[in-house]
Amino acid sequence: MHVLLIHQAFAGLNEAGGTRHYEMAQYLARHGHQVTIIASPVSYLTGKSAVDRIHWVNREEPEPGITILRTYTYSALHRSFVHRVFSFFSFMFSSFWVGCSIKNVSVVWGTTPPIFQGFTAWMLARLKRVRLLFEVRDLWPEFAIAVGVLKNPVLIRLSLWLESFLYRHSDLLVVNSPGFIDPVHSRGARSVVLIPNGVNPDMFDPHSHGVSYRKQWEVENAFVVLYAGAFGLSNDLIVVLDTAVILRENQNVKFVLIGDGKEREHLQKYAADKHLSNVYFSPPVAKNEMSEVLAASDACIAILKPLEMYKTTYPNKIFDYMAAGRPTLCCIDGVIRKVIEESDSGVFVPPGNPAALSEAILKLSQSPELCRKMGVNARLHVEKYFNREQFSAIMEEKLMNLGRNQ
Repeated sequence: MHVLLIHQAFAGLNEAGGTRHYEMAQYLARHGHQVTIIASPVSYLTGKSAVDRIHWVNREEPEPGITILRTYTYSALHRSFVHRVFSFFSFMFSSFWVGCSIKNVSVVWGTTPPIFQGFTAWMLARLKRVRLLFEVRDLWPEFAIAVGVLKNPVLIRLSLWLESFLYRHSDLLVVNSPGFIDPVHSRGARSVVLIPNGVNPDMFDPHSHGVSYRKQWEVENAFVVLYAGAFGLSNDLIVVLDTAVILRENQNVKFVLIGDGKEREHLQKYAADKHLSNVYFSPPVAKNEMSEVLAASDACIAILKPLEMYKTTYPNKIFDYMAAGRPTLCCIDGVIRKVIEESDSGVFVPPGNPAALSEAILKLSQSPELCRKMGVNARLHVEKYFNREQFSAIMEEKLMNLGRNQ
């Protein structure tokens, strides 16, 4: 089987960002399939290109069975929303033209966000007369509308129409969170399968203590609260900084924020203006280095703005935190709160509430045995219920069924 995946934000293990699709591609390649990925050379997290000059297409073959084609993408991803849209459309067109030249495709695998690359996947599937598996990783454009990023009425109507069109014209629609099932059905999806976000537990060592990173951050003897991921509007990291303001007199608690995004500069300025010596900003780290980074923490934060739509999400980072054996400070309500509470692997904190977050941090910092217990629970829970190897096998089955039923 030859799978063609269209994924602008695709990241390898040597890059920062979510690696769900690389890990699934590895699984497919190990089981004798060929996977071709059309992706952007511009990091979705940093907004920067890995190369000085962006060519029409760069070919990578990181391992047998996997080919990555990095196609031209306008690089000013984080400059403004208008520039962001230009970036999305540039990839939509370049990925289509590059995709046209790929032969002997068995099935096309599209994904969103951004929604526009989904149209490329649909066109290529129709052109090649193969089935389309469409994966919804984010309820875009609804999330963009809710957070106030997408305001233009014309773009809103266009995006909602395109979303509904893709849901209705996909041969199989995959969602990565149970909270997405009802919304996609309401927008016209027919056949829907849940293949949740998860983690490969073998990529993380819950017994490590990340000594080198703790030394680098100068927090050897502190209780380290860590956030790793995007610095965007949705992530509400200003709440974490306000929590650091509340706790700055407590010399035992330190905050480490790892990642990049449009809000990074603003957050760093805010921390400087507040004289937050208890906050350390670190650049993004590749996935194959995240084990030691998370090992250097005592507890990890997952946070989104207190919006009703975000109750539907299964953030990738939480499963990484759990595999690393660290308790999660879960500032997200909804379906992911249920995972944390049922597994007793962290503490739910009402979103948008620095006072409640500071109380939760103090509780954990004063209870090392509770942290240890929650970390053990977390690791056991993802090993049993959120193992990416098991989910990859399900994805393989769904792709093969589509490939056979032409």
